[in-house]
Amino acid sequence: MSDETQPHRYAAQLSWRGSTAEGYANYTRAHEATCPPATRDQPLALSADPAFKGDPTTLNPEQLLVLAASSCQLLSFLAVAARARIDVVAYEDDAHGEMPEDDRPLRITRITLRPTIIIAGDAPDDERLRQLTDTAHRHCFIANSLASEIRIEPTFRRAAT
Repeated sequence: MSDETQPHRYAAQLSWRGSTAEGYANYTRAHEATCPPATRDQPLALSADPAFKGDPTTLNPEQLLVLAASSCQLLSFLAVAARARIDVVAYEDDAHGEMPEDDRPLRITRITLRPTIIIAGDAPDDERLRQLTDTAHRHCFIANSLASEIRIEPTFRRAAT
């Protein structure tokens, strides 16, 4: 294993494009994700974390956990925004998980989600958007299933008109 003072780190990025302007029933839920440094595509190939003798070009379970938290937050936020009649037109997340080796048993102790959310039309202020982000987090099935700390650090932008 690696240096026991450094936590293992896992990254996941996802991207969604669409519009929630037409309400909850009408926006696409399809989105794309990557988990660097893994580069393989279909079919989903898995290995262990390189620190545990796995293939660094292949996804590992820890990355998938971070990705699941990120994906669930995205889907929950889109639902909350659509119901609030807010037009989300893009969402990108740069998510990271940490698994320190000096805190036994080994586990992912923290997942940090850093979504950049693009809003079109008459958007509420950032405080309201943060409230919706918190509501989405409370409704996220994956977050509700984990003991890990999950931090959400959103950035909100307005779409160019």
